[in-house]
Amino acid sequence: MARLHVVTGKGGTGKTTVAAAMALALAEQGKRILLVEVEGRQGLAQLFDVPPLPYVERRIAQGPGGGDVFALAVDAEAALLEYLDMYYHLGRAGKALEKVGAIDFVTTIAPGLRDVLLTGKVYEATRRKEHGKLAYDAVVVDAPPTGRIAPFLNVNTEVAGLAKVGPIRNQADAIMGMLRSDITRVHLVTLLEEMPVQETLDAVGQLEALDLRIGSIVVNMVRNSPLDDDALALAVKEKLPTAELTRGLKAAGLTIGDDLVKTLASEAHDHAIRVGLERENRDRIDALGKQVTELTLQPDGIDQGTLIDLAEEFRA
Repeated sequence: MARLHVVTGKGGTGKTTVAAAMALALAEQGKRILLVEVEGRQGLAQLFDVPPLPYVERRIAQGPGGGDVFALAVDAEAALLEYLDMYYHLGRAGKALEKVGAIDFVTTIAPGLRDVLLTGKVYEATRRKEHGKLAYDAVVVDAPPTGRIAPFLNVNTEVAGLAKVGPIRNQADAIMGMLRSDITRVHLVTLLEEMPVQETLDAVGQLEALDLRIGSIVVNMVRNSPLDDDALALAVKEKLPTAELTRGLKAAGLTIGDDLVKTLASEAHDHAIRVGLERENRDRIDALGKQVTELTLQPDGIDQGTLIDLAEEFRA
């Protein structure tokens, strides 16, 4: 059973929102879920309306199933200090490195090391035990976007030129082993639009080439058309009967001139074209043969209430 859920998606698709809703959905009665942010944007704090998250695991919400959701913002510099203290017992010396800017320098000249540190913290949290049992029942990662997800997760290649042997290489190998194991799934968030769908298709190919397991394709912000297929077909051809539109509006108690009826028919035409394009993009997603999860559009924006609604959609 998967315990590590990595959530990625093109910018603007609602990746952070989906990761948060997934964490809430996993929070069944008595379960502890860790939601991890690795990009330094403090998006989770804004989403849950809590103060900026420190490099400390903090309880931020209770799931609709009664479990607890904890959150952690992983900082590469803090993770490096923790790593140096864990393996080399530097203690105060590590703090001195931080003060002179050496840590930022190291992670800048060796960006692959930054990703090893970020994924390394996820690795530690996923495997950590307390009182003989796992500290968290599941870990959900709000990961980098699809354009960067393959190199972010491919830590072995990222450190190939940095460390051939030693603790860093050993940690990279261990992280890669976990990421490729049956406990990990990568979920991709998309919209039914050309660019997000294409990035999703590309990312699936890249991730599978790395032997990483795809969980689900999450189609976010789905809008259901109020028109049936027959009406959509007429609207595309601009053949909606305006007389029927006028009668329907009058029956609803609205008195509208011919110009406005024509405007409504034109909007129906544009709507029908959009629905057709969305269906084409959905067909491209379905062709992947992966599990697809749909989340409905929340027209009033995202708050804690709508997060719970999205979590219930996941649970369903």
